[in-house]
Amino acid sequence: MELAPITAALADKLTEYGDALVVITPRIAVAVVVVLITWGVTSLARALVRRLGKRFHLRPNLVDVLAMIAGVGLWLVGILLALTVVFPSITPGKALTTLGLGSVAIGFAFKDTFENFLAGILILLREPFRIGDHIECDDVEGQVEEITIRDSHVRQTDGQRVVVPNHILFQNAVVVRTDRDLRRTTIICGVAYGEDVDAARSIIEHAVTRVDTVRDDVKDVEVFAQAFGASSVDFEVTWWTGSRPIDIRRSRDQVIASVKRALDDAGIEIPFPYRTLTFKEPLDLKAEALQSREAQRA
Repeated sequence: MELAPITAALADKLTEYGDALVVITPRIAVAVVVVLITWGVTSLARALVRRLGKRFHLRPNLVDVLAMIAGVGLWLVGILLALTVVFPSITPGKALTTLGLGSVAIGFAFKDTFENFLAGILILLREPFRIGDHIECDDVEGQVEEITIRDSHVRQTDGQRVVVPNHILFQNAVVVRTDRDLRRTTIICGVAYGEDVDAARSIIEHAVTRVDTVRDDVKDVEVFAQAFGASSVDFEVTWWTGSRPIDIRRSRDQVIASVKRALDDAGIEIPFPYRTLTFKEPLDLKAEALQSREAQRA
């Protein structure tokens, strides 16, 4: 007797659900159509962005970012429209308000992630450096191998890979060593005080210009007497060569060898440091030598 009211109430609820399902089914169908249209429009938009990126020779990573942003924006609009169709009480204004509050909470929770994301987009748009460039930033120096939305991969000269968050590259000064094909390098060369300074300068300059890696056809070789050293007159020798680190090391090696050979051939001394020792009391060198021999015999 007591089960009858419960059964009747359950039947009424099922009937209400069935009626509601019949009413909402067309709306669900329309929402599915909206989602399918959104999917098609998003695919076309991404394809269009990639085609335009190739036409304007944009970075592949930047093209992927632009395609992703276009896809996310279109999907957001499509989902909001589908929700509005299925649930008429949910207006676009209410949905955007809820989405905004949720975005604020997510933004606080993933602050560093979004910071790197925005920095990555700005780096890809501004292109302060390219893949293959040698850069230095915040004690990290090496060749850029990959630039992603979150971080950049730098291969150091010792072979190790460093993953640098993009906000570090965006907020700190970055030295791009291969921004141009040529880079200036300098060495210091000293000659003895007894040598002719003008003659030594001419010999050094001629020796540097004979090196193949020295680009004296673009920039002149510069040799200046810089300072009076402890045991030599020091020359500052400056020339231009390739901008890669290996170019700098190779050219420096060849220039040093050429200058050394030229000065030796000319009989110009490259001195080593001299040291003068003074003693408070006179030394008896004969007594010292005798004591040393006795110590050796013992």
